[in-house]
Amino acid sequence: MAEVVLETQNLTMRFGGVVASDNVNFKLNARELRCLIGPNGAGKSTFFKCVTGLLTPSDGQVFMRGDDVTGWAPHQIASLGVGIKTQVPSVMDGLSAFENIWLSARRFLNVTEANHKTDEVVSRLSLNNIANAELGRLAHGERQRVELGIVLAGDPWLVLLDEPAAGMTAEDVEQMTQIIHEMLNTTAVVIVEHDMQFIRSIASTVTVFHQGAVLMEDHVDRVMADPTVRNVYLGKNA
Repeated sequence: MAEVVLETQNLTMRFGGVVASDNVNFKLNARELRCLIGPNGAGKSTFFKCVTGLLTPSDGQVFMRGDDVTGWAPHQIASLGVGIKTQVPSVMDGLSAFENIWLSARRFLNVTEANHKTDEVVSRLSLNNIANAELGRLAHGERQRVELGIVLAGDPWLVLLDEPAAGMTAEDVEQMTQIIHEMLNTTAVVIVEHDMQFIRSIASTVTVFHQGAVLMEDHVDRVMADPTVRNVYLGKNA
């Protein structure tokens, strides 16, 4: 049987009288890709924040490789070998792309190893021509790849991405798709995303959130064809 690397059991998050995540049960296997979709307010972002440690759930549990990590801080979860890319990542705009990735690698490796790892990540993500450019001066798609490089510098076995295709050009999205598919050789990936074209190009299994709960979980083709999903979330012409 495949190893379950991420699991939530009855995960619930309340904000006063509002239930933002409602008894969510979720499982992700090693080297599996899962996209989380749903309109604003559906609960997917709250679920993502509970899993990454940005929020402590009101009830329920989060397990990573069988360990209960409920309520752990993001840096504690990252220390397990989990890569987290939020919509507002911690980066240093005044440093070069190489330096940002190197600082991430240096958290886990000695200086020589960090140099080798950074060279490897720069090559892997086709960043050679912008490696010495200041991060704050890069185009959005280039910056997104550098931010992903910062995540990959720690050789994570699980990567959690919040809207990695947001604001990208079609060429950038195609490149990101190829990178994520390559990541699946060694890494499980969870993506929260609104771009349905991106999801169609990348996803196999999709989890649909509605009013804080999981409405449907199935292959992307069956999800896209489901009348409730099409009418309520994607629009009739999706």
